[in-house]
Amino acid sequence: MSLVRLNIKGISYSQTQNGAYALLLSELDGERQLPIVIGAFEAQSIAIALEKDIKPPRPLTHDLFKNFADEFKIKIKQVIIHKLVDGVFYSSLICERDKIEEIIDARTSDAVALALRFEAPIFTYKNILDKAGIHLRTDTQGTSPAKGKDPVRKKTTRKKQVKPQGKLEDKTLTQLKKNLEKAVANEDYETAARLRDEISKRE
Repeated sequence: MSLVRLNIKGISYSQTQNGAYALLLSELDGERQLPIVIGAFEAQSIAIALEKDIKPPRPLTHDLFKNFADEFKIKIKQVIIHKLVDGVFYSSLICERDKIEEIIDARTSDAVALALRFEAPIFTYKNILDKAGIHLRTDTQGTSPAKGKDPVRKKTTRKKQVKPQGKLEDKTLTQLKKNLEKAVANEDYETAARLRDEISKRE
């Protein structure tokens, strides 16, 4: 299976889950986006790594991991999002020490946070992007935060949230796809991710 390089497009608030955010990854040579729901701590860690001018007074968990790896000459060469099961993305860290490679399982949010710190590329397989990728019709603002401000408290979009009425399980495939189009148009990535996952289960 061929690998597709991904870039970090941005982070937006989850409109339906308290303390959750949507991480948006985009394919390097294409227009598809991969929204992934992540927690607040991981969102903050990713946002801080994106904003080079913000330095926490003490190392965050991912900074500690980087310092530990540097001390023992361990390098993360790349991150691969290799599996999608029931809406959950599974990732691997491809590490190297003394020219010996090891593969370590990781949550995707942690893997992305570490990839930024190690300046490692992020990949996924084409079949995962075919299944879970969405096409955005509008340009998305990045989430690199303003200087001196809490990186996860700066909203990336003020567009109207799309709230599918009723349970997703009760909707037809056609209704789900229409709601997905609306969520994408309104840059509501967290809702788009949930709708996409429900559509994937049925197709």
